[in-house]
Amino acid sequence: MKRSVVMAAALAMSTLAAAQGTEIKVLAAGSLRAALTDVARAWEAASPGRKVVLGFGASGLLKDRLVGGERADVFASANMEHPQALAAAGKAAPPQAFASNRLCALGSPRFEATPDTLVARLLDPAVRLGTSTPKADPAGDYTWVMFERIEKSGRAGAFKVLGDKALQLTGGPNSPPPPADRNVYGALMAAGAADVFITYCTNVVIAQREEPTLKRIDVPAEVNVSASYGVTVLQGAPEEAKQFVQFLLSAPGQSVLARHGFAAP
Repeated sequence: MKRSVVMAAALAMSTLAAAQGTEIKVLAAGSLRAALTDVARAWEAASPGRKVVLGFGASGLLKDRLVGGERADVFASANMEHPQALAAAGKAAPPQAFASNRLCALGSPRFEATPDTLVARLLDPAVRLGTSTPKADPAGDYTWVMFERIEKSGRAGAFKVLGDKALQLTGGPNSPPPPADRNVYGALMAAGAADVFITYCTNVVIAQREEPTLKRIDVPAEVNVSASYGVTVLQGAPEEAKQFVQFLLSAPGQSVLARHGFAAP
């Protein structure tokens, strides 16, 4: 009798666990918010009983939190360096590239520029230039690489001029938190925080959707920077974390990323 009771209790607990499913925590670059949310929902639909809890922020700051001991199962970064640093520290598996992005300029309604005149306009002392924060946020790092390329393209002193004038408005440890229901770049530009903002092209698409009067200006190819996004599974993560990453890299996952403007890795 006692044995049957124990077996029944074990079966009930097993059934409850199956019903509850497995929950994985994913920390990801802020530029992935819309795309990765859709990837997570698609994976959950294909994997009943499993749930993804998402957290977003500047990749460098997320990496520091993970190094400091915060628990997560998957880390999706806007560069390869931060997940590689976690792997080198023994905290994660070797990262895999899963998407790429490029830089664009997001202009205010009054900002006038074309791809051919953009660099000259950025160097104009009267133009307020918004950027993310280098070292803390890969978007800032890529922007500073763009500044270097502008100087090497024949504009002596451009790197210092652009670096000195850049308003580091997002992605830093002291940056205001982004609004929960809006694209931070669209919100900043709508508030008049800058005349032009250098950010990912995918962010520009979202910002224009929310603020149609904002302008997209493509950064010239000779000074543009390709951003390679990397994903890794943290030590101690359940098997479902690996399955989520596999889905992200699969054709269905890549299709979702492509709809949001990301290119293949």
